[in-house]
Amino acid sequence: MIDRFVEYLQYERHYSDLTVQAYQRDLKQFCQFLETDGLHPDDVSENDIRAWIVSLMQQGIGARSVRRKLSSVKSFWRFCMKVGATAHDIPARIPTPKVDKPIPAFFKESEMEQVLHPKPDADDFVQQRDWLIIDLLYETGMRCSEMLGLTDSDITRQADNGQIQVHGKRNKQRIIPISNELLENISRYQAVRNGQIDRQDNHVFLRPSGKPMILQDVYKVVHKRMSEVSTVYKRSPHVLRHTFATAMLNHGADVEAIRALLGHESLSTTQIYAHTTFEELKKVYNNAHPRA
Repeated sequence: MIDRFVEYLQYERHYSDLTVQAYQRDLKQFCQFLETDGLHPDDVSENDIRAWIVSLMQQGIGARSVRRKLSSVKSFWRFCMKVGATAHDIPARIPTPKVDKPIPAFFKESEMEQVLHPKPDADDFVQQRDWLIIDLLYETGMRCSEMLGLTDSDITRQADNGQIQVHGKRNKQRIIPISNELLENISRYQAVRNGQIDRQDNHVFLRPSGKPMILQDVYKVVHKRMSEVSTVYKRSPHVLRHTFATAMLNHGADVEAIRALLGHESLSTTQIYAHTTFEELKKVYNNAHPRA
């Protein structure tokens, strides 16, 4: 049943490879706890699931991770009901552990100015590429996976309109406005890349070997460059997405507009950035007001 569920996630729901792997991993872990190679819903009781949750927490696994693992099991059961493998949604009766939503980490605008000025060596491919990665993520708020999926045709197709097309989660496409300066920066990088790299496909961001970059490559780039200017505990590409949203909100953008730019399906996902800004306002108040 797990194999059928995985195929359903891949080919019908169009989940990303990383998401599918996470579901597989959680269900495999549940099977290991039950000491079974397969997983059929009618062979599992509510007590089995509760015992598994208790064992996870006894291992020191945090509430957020337990919540995600339980969500994987609940999704599997819903699929089993959908295909008629069971009539009993046992996990639905089990409450999901509550977790406090952390305030997203983000870089200060002054830190972003530091890392983006001065511009890189005009003839250095790696410098041009690494600088553009940070500039593009900060200026558009796109996901790292969306950036890595960009092709030259995605850039040129909407360039005349000052826009860029990205392929988001579940193959959903959206258009993001970009500045003329960013378009010029992309064109400058493409010229250096085309003159120095033996390209093996049409992706925008490549390794010196000509192969497309992967998530780990971008993480190393962002972590290295942002470590030079920031002491934020997280220095990942996703923090640049948080930084984009926070900067937009701080400069008066509407939350609904930010939601559309980020590609969030739910407004509640975007509203966490309003809490981020409010936390910063509280710090300013506490430091500045004489009776705070």
